[in-house]
Amino acid sequence: MIVPAVLLPHARALGLPKRHSEKAAGLDLQAAIPENEPIILAPGRRQLVPTGLCICLPDGFEGQVRSRSGLALKAGIMVLNSPGTIDSDYRGEVGVLLINLGDEEFVIRRGDRIAQLIISPIILASFELVSDLQPTDRFIGGFGSTGVSLEERGA
Repeated sequence: MIVPAVLLPHARALGLPKRHSEKAAGLDLQAAIPENEPIILAPGRRQLVPTGLCICLPDGFEGQVRSRSGLALKAGIMVLNSPGTIDSDYRGEVGVLLINLGDEEFVIRRGDRIAQLIISPIILASFELVSDLQPTDRFIGGFGSTGVSLEERGA
C-alpha cells in the first residue's frame, strides 16, 4: 500500500518514515524538533512531539501510533494514548504524545526515532439499540471475571 505523505518544512531533511527490517510492521516516526532545542522529558511528564509528517490514509484504514519497545524497556518512554489513532480523514501533522515512566530525565533530539506507525484496516461499525443481549456464560462479569466459576458469582 502506498500512502500519500507530505513532509512539513521542519521535517524535510529527516525523510519519510521507514521500516528498519524487511518485514517490520511498524514505520519509525522521528522527532522533528530544532537541532539546537532538544526536549527534556522529566520523569512523570508528558510531551507532544511533532513529526512534521502529514498523511492521507485511504478510507477503511487507520494509523496506529505505538511505543517503541526499546525505548519503553530501556528508558520507560511510552506513547501515552497507545495506540494513538490517526483517522483516514485527518490531514494535520502527526504528533506523538510521549510520557516518561522512567526514573531519569530523557532527552529527545532531532531525528530520534520516538514511536512507530502501523497502518491497519478497520471495520466501521455502528450500534443498534435492542431490548436485551444474547446471554453468555460470562454474561455481565466485569474486569477479572473470566476464570471465576458460576458458583463463585452466586449463579
